[in-house]
Amino acid sequence: MNMFVRLRRLRLATQLFLLQVLVVGLMVAAGTVLALVDAQLDARADARRRVLDVSQTFAASPEVVAALRAPDPASRLQPLAESIRRGTGVDFVVVMSTGRVRYSHPDPAQIGRSFIGHVGPALAGRPLTETYRGTLGPSIRAVVPVFGPDRRVRGMVAIGITTTRVSEQLARRIPGIIGVSALGFALAAVGALLVSRRLRRQTLGLGPEEITRMYEHHDAVLHSVREGILVLDRDRRLLLANDEAVRLIDLPPGAEGRPAAGLEVPRPLRELLASGRTVTDEIHLTDDRVLVVDQLPATRDGRSLGTVTTLRDHTELEALTGELDSMRGFAEALRAQAHEAANRLHTVITLVELGRADEAVRFATAELATAQQLTDRLLGAVREPVLAALLLGKAAQANERGVELSITDDTAMAGTAVQPRDLVTVVGNLVDNAIEAALAAPPPRRVIVTVHEHTGALVVRVSDTGAGLDPAKVHDAFTRGWSTKATERLQGRGLGLGLVHQVVRRYDGAIEVGRDTGAVFTVRLPIPEEAIK
Repeated sequence: MNMFVRLRRLRLATQLFLLQVLVVGLMVAAGTVLALVDAQLDARADARRRVLDVSQTFAASPEVVAALRAPDPASRLQPLAESIRRGTGVDFVVVMSTGRVRYSHPDPAQIGRSFIGHVGPALAGRPLTETYRGTLGPSIRAVVPVFGPDRRVRGMVAIGITTTRVSEQLARRIPGIIGVSALGFALAAVGALLVSRRLRRQTLGLGPEEITRMYEHHDAVLHSVREGILVLDRDRRLLLANDEAVRLIDLPPGAEGRPAAGLEVPRPLRELLASGRTVTDEIHLTDDRVLVVDQLPATRDGRSLGTVTTLRDHTELEALTGELDSMRGFAEALRAQAHEAANRLHTVITLVELGRADEAVRFATAELATAQQLTDRLLGAVREPVLAALLLGKAAQANERGVELSITDDTAMAGTAVQPRDLVTVVGNLVDNAIEAALAAPPPRRVIVTVHEHTGALVVRVSDTGAGLDPAKVHDAFTRGWSTKATERLQGRGLGLGLVHQVVRRYDGAIEVGRDTGAVFTVRLPIPEEAIK
């Protein structure tokens, strides 16, 4: 048991090497045994063929046939048989009569005695091969008939090789067989060692339990972190995407293993993944999310392994930031108006003190009437209080910044299924962009806003007196963070049109970009039939 525990603690590469050596050793041993058995069978078969060929050739010799008919066959056959035995390297050549009486034998004392062995097939005219124990011990022998001129059996010839001789011949082959087996084992062991060393480098010398524990821990961490993680190899193929990454960019099943250029993600993000360039806090937009993307190269020992990309969901943060920016703008406008109101109040008080009460009243009510008229008109025509408040706030903010914001007389909204936050996103971002564009252009600086319901859709139209939007940049403006202003601030800059585009996609609406004096943006958001009713 302790041995198995020690084996389990060895490195994976060492375990694999030992296993390979064991398997190869068993295979080589089995192959060696089979080769030896096969060699023994071949040696015996070769001996049978050899003695049969020699015996048939000798039996067909005219000298043998003539000697069998002589008055003293032994005197003629013994020298002849011994000559054949020495010439062919067999152990015995025995010529006998049909009555099994020997006429020749390596031991002259055996001449005239009865042959030991089977001769039935030879007497019947057929050759015979067998392994039999005779006077010289166990031997592989062949017994063939000797035919006379009349084709009758006149005698028999038995030629054999002892099994001891066959074993000696086999023994001479054993070193070669074992040498080849040893060479094969050595080559296999070297190959196993090379594989083991490569595996050791790839597994960093860790053992199976360490690899399992590391995998479990890393897998748990990767799939539990709240950031999306994408790992790509050097060929820009996706190796790993954790659960959060799949959720954030809606990766389909089976995306792992595919080239980055073929992933079904927004084009700017796909191009970033395929490029492998290093980025920090780069904003990307999907259909319904704002993502902050970091991409860094993965290296080990100076060798590039690919890239690691992290995705952070900033959708809610961007929405809150946008609202905060709007509130900050409103606060600044209110602060400025409060300052201006204080100046007007001082002026009114001074006029009263000077006895010009009528002029004080006219001065105090002139601008208030205009602002109140806009407020009354919006509150009467727009039933969505969030939109009315947004338009009033933007009007004050634009006026404070020196831009005339006009809300057309046909602006009206009875209430739709569009969420208030989405209204703020669409109208607020379009108006903010229009004010910025107007400020960047020479006077007169104007922004015109129209919001009304038309043919089953909510239509938002915002135009400005700015320089307009280059048609070549329209696609970039809606696909990712884009701005005409240079800034290093990550949040809330260059996302306005992208966020508008997200809302439009969610409502299956449409955006048109035209040109009048400046840029004209028209957004149509379909109103569900149940909301119209």
